[in-house]
Amino acid sequence: MERLLRVGRLATFVYFTLCGFILGMWIVHIPTIEHRVGISHAVLGWLLLLLGGGAFAGMQLIGPLSDRFGARKVVPVSAVLSCAALVLPGLATDAWTLGASLFVLGCVTGCLDVAMNAHAVQVERGYGRPVMSAFHAMFSIGGVFAALVGAFTLGRNWSPAVTLGAMAVLSLVVTLAAMPALLPPDAAPAEADDAPKAAKGPVPRRIWIMAALALMLMLSEGVAGDWSALHLKDVLDASPSTAAFAYGAFATAMTIGRLLADRVSARFGPVAILRYGSGLAAAGLVLAALSPTIPPALIGWTLFGIGLSGTIPQLFSAAGHIDPAAAGTNVSRVAGLGYIGILAGPAVIGPMTHFMPLNLTFFLPVVFCVIACLTAPILMTDSAKPAGAATKEPAPQEA
Repeated sequence: MERLLRVGRLATFVYFTLCGFILGMWIVHIPTIEHRVGISHAVLGWLLLLLGGGAFAGMQLIGPLSDRFGARKVVPVSAVLSCAALVLPGLATDAWTLGASLFVLGCVTGCLDVAMNAHAVQVERGYGRPVMSAFHAMFSIGGVFAALVGAFTLGRNWSPAVTLGAMAVLSLVVTLAAMPALLPPDAAPAEADDAPKAAKGPVPRRIWIMAALALMLMLSEGVAGDWSALHLKDVLDASPSTAAFAYGAFATAMTIGRLLADRVSARFGPVAILRYGSGLAAAGLVLAALSPTIPPALIGWTLFGIGLSGTIPQLFSAAGHIDPAAAGTNVSRVAGLGYIGILAGPAVIGPMTHFMPLNLTFFLPVVFCVIACLTAPILMTDSAKPAGAATKEPAPQEA
């Protein structure tokens, strides 16, 4: 059992990295594809909504399928489809074909997102201790790999079709190689000897509260990606190269925080991660918003990243453990609403800048972080803890 869990955990790392890599390859090619297709920034903005809408649709579709057929089956299928869809934006010739390709890419990567998180919950249940945050860190690292590959290929003027096609083939090889290591449905110990089947009826209220918190926190996370560099450039008069350090500081802090968050959660519990992490994020964003100079602003964005780093993985983990038989469905609800938060960020913050300075709009996500801090006890139930802690079989030692 220990070896099965270890290789299952390794396979989960691979799929999280793969998902981040696939989305990252699209992101680094956005300017090139936009130019080749011949569309404006405004049209691209609308087309990106199709990517998000497809992701949301895929998340809602795959959750029940993951519960019915098991993550072992739906993860590789979703990954194979994601590899195939990666090629599509590079083949687009106009706004219509690009929009269709982005909807398909969003849909299949949304499926992969929920399916791999459902499998991560299964791995965590087997280990009997928090391991979710490290998986999410690998998603970020996958984006870093994509940026490195993109820098290499774009610097040599490779066409998007060639690059995305080559990376799709490479990703497919990785997908098939990791597939045998995924856990079978009964590999992780049940939370109790008589673990219940998925309950029919209304969705537990706690799931919707967690989903609402995911929306607020992921909207807050999206603010860093959309506005941190503009904050330094427009509010603090930083040069474009210096302004880029704002998001770099945030993203680096997020990745490091997620690599460490599992150990902190094991020591102090998921409630502490959500409560103090959200509180630290709120304080960091206040510091960034009110800083009169660049150095304290960068410190603020760094604290914002550290604070947020472990919050979303705790919500996904808790949602998956509430009912092991409905883990995929519950994760899809939390992830789906959280994804709406990422999409809503630009739509909410952008119009607010017509009435107030950009840095003052950051107090909306500050309020959201405070709400998450105050409602952190929503995770304080036995059903929200990793199930392996209550199993008779000892969990594996740290790999």
